[in-house]
Amino acid sequence: MNTIDSPGAFGETGGLLGLSQRVPPQNAEAEQALLGALLANNKAYERVSEFLAPEHFADPIHGRIYRAIQRRVEAGQIADVVMLRSEFEHSGLLDEVGGPAYLAQLLSAMVGIINAGEYGRLVHDCWLRRQLVDVGEEVVNRAFGAEPELDARQQLEAAEQQLFDLAKDGGNEGGFKTFARALAEAVDLAERAFSTPGGVSGLSSGLRDLDKKTGGLHPSDLIILAGRPGMGKTALATKIAFGAAKALVREAEEKGPDVVPDGQVAIFSLEMSADQLATRLLSEASRVSGDRIRRGAIEQREFDEFVRVSRELAQLPLVIDDTPAITISALRTRCRRLKRTKGLGLVVVDYLQLMRPAAGTRPESRVLEISMITQGLKAIAKELEVPVIALSQLSRAVEQREDKRPQLSDLRESGSIEQDADIVMFVYRDEYYVQAQQPKTTAFEQPDKFEEAMNRWQGRMEEVHNRADLIIAKQRHGPTGTIPLFFEAEFTRLGDLDIAPEGPGPGY
Repeated sequence: MNTIDSPGAFGETGGLLGLSQRVPPQNAEAEQALLGALLANNKAYERVSEFLAPEHFADPIHGRIYRAIQRRVEAGQIADVVMLRSEFEHSGLLDEVGGPAYLAQLLSAMVGIINAGEYGRLVHDCWLRRQLVDVGEEVVNRAFGAEPELDARQQLEAAEQQLFDLAKDGGNEGGFKTFARALAEAVDLAERAFSTPGGVSGLSSGLRDLDKKTGGLHPSDLIILAGRPGMGKTALATKIAFGAAKALVREAEEKGPDVVPDGQVAIFSLEMSADQLATRLLSEASRVSGDRIRRGAIEQREFDEFVRVSRELAQLPLVIDDTPAITISALRTRCRRLKRTKGLGLVVVDYLQLMRPAAGTRPESRVLEISMITQGLKAIAKELEVPVIALSQLSRAVEQREDKRPQLSDLRESGSIEQDADIVMFVYRDEYYVQAQQPKTTAFEQPDKFEEAMNRWQGRMEEVHNRADLIIAKQRHGPTGTIPLFFEAEFTRLGDLDIAPEGPGPGY
């Protein structure tokens, strides 16, 4: 068996031609020494059990022996040379693992159980290097046309996804965090909530009642904001994005006049173009109808206000990416780059069902595809330590019920979305459905019956006019419930219910 102890042993030949002549990274002596230590004292297994698996061994014989040790130790049984010999004899595999002589030879290779953890990491490191070689070969083969359906950009995304999966699944061992450290972090969080007006320990959403319910937007949280078309999902998401951007500015100003905001708010708008989204945001903030803006039907005074508000909003730490059908790997790459260059405070994705899984992956079903996307978004939230808000459509099942208020089961491909999310919120407006129930004269034979129905409808419309509900259906770290909001249909904007709509841009 070949033994390779360091990257330098891979050979000095450079370039692609040398790759085929190199021996894959492996360390047979480390594998033998580790197995010998495990056979000599089964307690050594505790030093490697968290990160080492049978497939990490370069020699399949060693992997089979390790699997047998693993199975017996975890079952509370003895795993020594005698017991393994008996087990392999019974299964007819003794010759395949080198016979009794090789099992005995492994004991002589043992160098002490105290080194078992180090030898286990050597074995694991070689496995990681072999995986990197495999990824490199796939990248080269794709570049030479092995998968012609992928263009160069998609090949980059596929390679990034493979490297991310390798780093996520094989690069981190995890482990315990001391309770003292966990307590210190909890006290820091509580101190921030205590010293912040409104008790907000996370990033402010710009909505008072939502912050009270959630404590703000917290790092590593995946927040799903769902609703039927026309409910105001995008309006609420942009309201939260602006609230968070202004909170970042306030935090910077409190530290000093020349301090820049500690991060950007990134909006990935898959449905609307950047200029369409900007027009909507300006309409909301300046209280000038977006429809009139597009048609140019505005007065000079309104245009001046429009320009003034645009200058104010331009100072906010907010960026927009309107790439259609962006993949989860491309989104991750752009978020990483933004965090590295300017910092990252919040990510908003509008919306979930328009995203695609990583290039090169072929999910068997739409449910599995959505599951890969939500898991990827949650991984981004944890890796970059930022809250991620993802908008989601609801199924048509809502329309079939008499009570139109959405439920968790109404989420499209709800299993994976509900499972991965830390918070699930629904936007609901009674006005949307009541408006569609306006009585028609043709449905009544007598005018007084029509007038009576019209009066009831108008009374109902007055009750629900300019009202919206934000329903928190799931919150992993806090209570659920319904938050009433103020909604202006003309400007598609939402805010706290008791904020009067007077003057340009209340709540912004």
